[in-house]
Amino acid sequence: MDAPLRVGLVGAGPCAHIAHAPAIAAHPQTLFAGIWARRLEAASELAAKHDAPAFAHLEALFEASDAVVFSVPPDVQETLAIRAAGACKALLLEKPIAASLVGAERLSDAAADVPTLVALRWRYSDAIRAFIATAQTQQPFAGRGIFVSASFLPGNPFATPWRLDRGALLDLGPHVVDLLDAALGRVTGVRAHGHLRSWIGLLLEHESGAHSEVSLCANVPGEPSQAGVELFGPAGALRIDCTTATRPRDFVTMYDEFISAARGSAPATCDVRRGLELQRVLHEAEQQLLA
Repeated sequence: MDAPLRVGLVGAGPCAHIAHAPAIAAHPQTLFAGIWARRLEAASELAAKHDAPAFAHLEALFEASDAVVFSVPPDVQETLAIRAAGACKALLLEKPIAASLVGAERLSDAAADVPTLVALRWRYSDAIRAFIATAQTQQPFAGRGIFVSASFLPGNPFATPWRLDRGALLDLGPHVVDLLDAALGRVTGVRAHGHLRSWIGLLLEHESGAHSEVSLCANVPGEPSQAGVELFGPAGALRIDCTTATRPRDFVTMYDEFISAARGSAPATCDVRRGLELQRVLHEAEQQLLA
């Protein structure tokens, strides 16, 4: 049996508390190597909950780890993940992978020779994987996706500065665009309308000749979120509700894949190159909305 993979965590924000730290601590094939955050107090508080060490220096965390998980804002991730790639560590990256297209390209180049995985949570759901497989056999010619939530409203733990500044496009958009791309074919064109910090609409063109529409907003009161995709084609309509299709088990599946990728056993479903592809689409949409 392989020795546990030593996994370090960078960041102590909401995703680290809610998802990554518990997943690393609970997985039978990982050893929680420790946590580094810009504030040592925050790292120490989270580390204590999982009986893991906190590090004052990032390089010390790298030395103690075989793989590094990032739970930090995109601009911080692109800088620190490049350093981790330089230290030959496997990388589990949040989406978007960087704050800018240039940063995403730089990170993709730096991580070309190390195992990577992007935390596009929908893609690790069994139900969503079955949906994609069915879609690829039915050759749909159109689709639409929606992700509407209250995550940017006051009091929500995910109403963090970078999300409020950049809007729902970079936070919610990767999930919907990725799923439509996987189901309908590679996105080759995008037209955007709306407002970055309010309602955003995207019209996508796909390499297959299909077209799709995306609606995004993170300022709508009420729970649960509305998130899902509908496809239309010769076989009729195919639908998935992504709020009910995702389960806590999906994080286990994601870490299973990350561990396999880090050990060289199997490639990741969504690696840094996938993150870069999505960033290109979202960058073009953002530039149109800012024009």
